[in-house]
Amino acid sequence: MVAIRKPERLNQPLPPNSTPTNVPSHRSSFATTALTCSVAFAAGAGIAAISQNPNNNNPFLHNALNFLLSNFSPNNNNNGPTSSPIWGSLSLSGNSPPVIESKTGVSFPSVLKDSQRLLGVGLRKRRVMGLKNIDVYAFGVYADDSHIKKFLSEKYRSMSISELKENKEMVEDLIESDICMTVRLQIVYGRLSIRSVRNAFEESVGKRLQRFGGADNKELLQRFASHFKYEYKIPRGFVIELSRDQGHILRTTIDGKDAGSIESKLLCRSILDLYIGDDPFDRKAKENIELNLANSLLDKQ
Repeated sequence: MVAIRKPERLNQPLPPNSTPTNVPSHRSSFATTALTCSVAFAAGAGIAAISQNPNNNNPFLHNALNFLLSNFSPNNNNNGPTSSPIWGSLSLSGNSPPVIESKTGVSFPSVLKDSQRLLGVGLRKRRVMGLKNIDVYAFGVYADDSHIKKFLSEKYRSMSISELKENKEMVEDLIESDICMTVRLQIVYGRLSIRSVRNAFEESVGKRLQRFGGADNKELLQRFASHFKYEYKIPRGFVIELSRDQGHILRTTIDGKDAGSIESKLLCRSILDLYIGDDPFDRKAKENIELNLANSLLDKQ
């Protein structure tokens, strides 16, 4: 039986923390530049080899890509990744069919935890050294149907679908309200390491903690990152769930096991902003989520 941990309560601002940065000498700077060029060339060759043969099991190639994924920031892709088309208002009945992310073929249940309805699916990509986009994971965003109606219906139920689509406050209210939500991640890149997942979240969540929290929140970030322990192996199809429980508790579930929970409205907001905020991982997915949220608000079920 998996033990459910008591969430850590964060009531007070966390003290600022600074990390010293080593300043390289001219010689080490030159060596770093040369190494970067060599790595870029090798990465290009490795990516080309894997692109030609997706079943390539050469450990050197996959380990090199893992290293790059965890240590280099992605470039923004203005076109955005492809996500599944809008499918209308999904029923909470057990008979609802799963929804497929169109580019990867990954299947998502239409309902989670009996009451959370799937609002949309998308794809997280990472650009490696400007050479190629890697499909890292597909994701689905869920929200508790009764909570949507409880917290948002009074404000939005008199609006039409077209008015809701143009309303910028609707998704912001979804992020800010105490609505139970889950972001379900299903790994697509089969040679991904837990270290690269942890590093990617430290980067993306860390930026949002700083943007929304103002002060240094390094300790909060490290508490969240500690949920991704190095003993996890994450093959293709591996599932990670990031859930906001009532009371603004962020709960991490990895491979069906509870990995930890933290009570922090700031952390919950920062996680959700990755997928439905102003600069989401997949813009098309966010558009679908907005429309399905509007349909849910107007649904009389």
